[in-house]
Amino acid sequence: MHRILEKRQLSASVFRMEVEAPLIARARAAGQFVIVMADVDAGERIPLTIADADPGKGSITLVFQAVGASTMKLAKLEAGDAIASVTGPLGRPTSIRGANGEPAGHVVCVGGGIGVAPLHPIVQALKRAGNRVTLVMGARTQDLFVMTDEMRALADELVLVTDDGSSGRKGLVTDPLKELCAAGGVDEVIAIGPPIMMKFCALATKPFGVKTTVSLNTIMIDGTGMCGGCRVTVGGQTKFVCVDGPEFDGHAVDWDQMMQRLSTFKVQEALARDHACRIGLHGESQATR
Repeated sequence: MHRILEKRQLSASVFRMEVEAPLIARARAAGQFVIVMADVDAGERIPLTIADADPGKGSITLVFQAVGASTMKLAKLEAGDAIASVTGPLGRPTSIRGANGEPAGHVVCVGGGIGVAPLHPIVQALKRAGNRVTLVMGARTQDLFVMTDEMRALADELVLVTDDGSSGRKGLVTDPLKELCAAGGVDEVIAIGPPIMMKFCALATKPFGVKTTVSLNTIMIDGTGMCGGCRVTVGGQTKFVCVDGPEFDGHAVDWDQMMQRLSTFKVQEALARDHACRIGLHGESQATR
């Protein structure tokens, strides 16, 4: 059992939890994730990226969106409660330095919505390695930004973009991304967010020949490679996101196939979510998928 040390609600359906997990806190690296089960008897395995860790305190930070039955159940837990199971760290860590072992240079990180949370430890590691980091954060509206203060404290430059113009620039994250690439001097791009956003980030950087890394964590189910639910095609080869990733070359991902596969369990997910709403798991968060 893993005690919840702190819980905060970041937006209508996004929650931040600091959880006791001393072994994971000491062993984790940027880009890795854990498998969480709120209830081992009737709970689903939920892959969640580790947003932060405090080895001295023996805790990890998880940021998640209550969108389905299992995350709604997790969101109902409070500080002092215990999560039944937290397993990890899993997945391959982010490659922080370049091939020659030196800092990559100027890295542009693009986070869409809750995708900013898994970017947090990556930006931390990039800065520790001596890189210059420009962070582009996008959301539909200003109320949906998460971890803005933490990211502003880390990044050399922060660019906010909203669909409705309520904060920062009005438009899409690909707008400043293209401008930065066109200006030159960008050594790498790391994009994490909705698949459609990552797809268009990769399309935006391809003409400039800028290495682009994406995280396909949204497709993971089991988290151990046994279920095959996270199967994707990268560079013409079959990969399993949870064991071969979750990060891949964005220019090599078959995005159409991945997004089609994301809809595989939509019916089952909707039934589970409707059942959770009927029994009151949605609580005050009014969480919807």
